[in-house]
Amino acid sequence: MNAPELWSHLGWPLTRLVASVSLGLFVAILIESLNWTHFIARFAGPVVRLARLKDIAGASFSMAFFSGLAANSMLAENYEKGKLTNRELVLSNLFNSLPTFFIHLPQMFFVALSFLGRTAVIYIGLTLFAAFLRTLCIVILGRLFLPPLPAGCITCILDEQKTKQWKDAFHKTWRRFKRRINRILLITIPIYIIFYFVNKYGFFTWLEKAMAEHVATLSFLPPQAMGIVVFQMAAEMSAGLAAAGALLNAGGLAAREIVLALLVGNILSTPVRAFRHQFPFYAGIFKPRLALKLILYNQLLRTASILFVALGYYWATR
Repeated sequence: MNAPELWSHLGWPLTRLVASVSLGLFVAILIESLNWTHFIARFAGPVVRLARLKDIAGASFSMAFFSGLAANSMLAENYEKGKLTNRELVLSNLFNSLPTFFIHLPQMFFVALSFLGRTAVIYIGLTLFAAFLRTLCIVILGRLFLPPLPAGCITCILDEQKTKQWKDAFHKTWRRFKRRINRILLITIPIYIIFYFVNKYGFFTWLEKAMAEHVATLSFLPPQAMGIVVFQMAAEMSAGLAAAGALLNAGGLAAREIVLALLVGNILSTPVRAFRHQFPFYAGIFKPRLALKLILYNQLLRTASILFVALGYYWATR
């Protein structure tokens, strides 16, 4: 591999990742130093109260609509300070799945719409419903496993030594940022490089294709729909949508079969890709073992919610 190719495929993407992680971390620390988390948390206040989550979870939830990196950095900072228990961290991270979904929703919707027309509304609507189900699940789990918040508490106190002046806030933020960013980069950069070469030499492609070879066991789908599932697993989501659009326009499959095939492909393809794309920066923000656990829990919840929706749609449209 020559130097220009190495830069374009590894150097530049890694530079962007480092810049994104650094910016997200700096913004998260600055917001907390200025004590703006109280204000941000109010947007998610009612749901946070129902789930018995602390104000930092509400602030992270609201921040996740704009930056998942900043939202996770906020959780990691407070977890390391002992302000969040392990259980609270896991539930708070899972709680962010809805805003994370909304970040990608516009692009997902318009790409699907271009291939599928009105059928895209059904598919995207079902995945959106699954995202709301995940939030409902976290609320129920919080009610069951977290202690009640103090009486009258909407957002609890985060930092008694809050900084109100911008100058002081920047100084405090910079000190904390320098402490954390070095450790984050020492973990993120090597892991990203390892994952790059593992991916380059075909491990993830082999794994996705190996999984795709077993989709024939999905007997409830017509044979034509298998191609949609295989394309989603062996390539990218747009490949599955293109295959679905071709079959839909040619009259080879009805909208119901198209939607079910896309949901199945979503369930089977996303976990491997999520691990490949998320673990390098998750391992920098959190400790590697904790990062792996958070990704696993997120994918289990996502898979369960989409499977539930797919089964409901299957039975409702029989």
